[in-house]
Amino acid sequence: MELSRDELAGVVDLFGALPPADLVSAGEELAYKRGTTFDGGNIDDAITTYHLVRFGPDAGVVEGADETLLAAGPAAFPALPDGAEDLPHIFDREPVTPDRAALGTVVEERFRTDAARALGDGTGEIDRLLDTSYDIEAWAPVDLGDIRDRLDAAAD
Repeated sequence: MELSRDELAGVVDLFGALPPADLVSAGEELAYKRGTTFDGGNIDDAITTYHLVRFGPDAGVVEGADETLLAAGPAAFPALPDGAEDLPHIFDREPVTPDRAALGTVVEERFRTDAARALGDGTGEIDRLLDTSYDIEAWAPVDLGDIRDRLDAAAD
């Protein structure tokens, strides 16, 4: 069984943020209920496409965090997969509220790195990153106008 990017974001959003291993465990629990197995291979893809955001404990996104966590990202439209409403009871994990400004800083730094790489390599990622820049600005208090201008010029 594979969860869509938005379903992965929906599971994470139930808790505010989750360690990657807990997201895998949640996927395995949902798959078990369906009599199948959870692949989990698309978690990295969801991170790459900004459906999920990975951040460390030093990012200041979740107070008291002591491990790497995932949060729903700017490209996500979080959706709950069937059976996900039971996950908070199964995992008995208190929900957290990520600091959106701090999370925005994490995303902005990563986005600028991804954009610089795409501009340097001339990869096909330029159009996707250009679109994602608008999602990021609508999602968090960041300004990506300068890098978007560079991406737009390279896309032409």
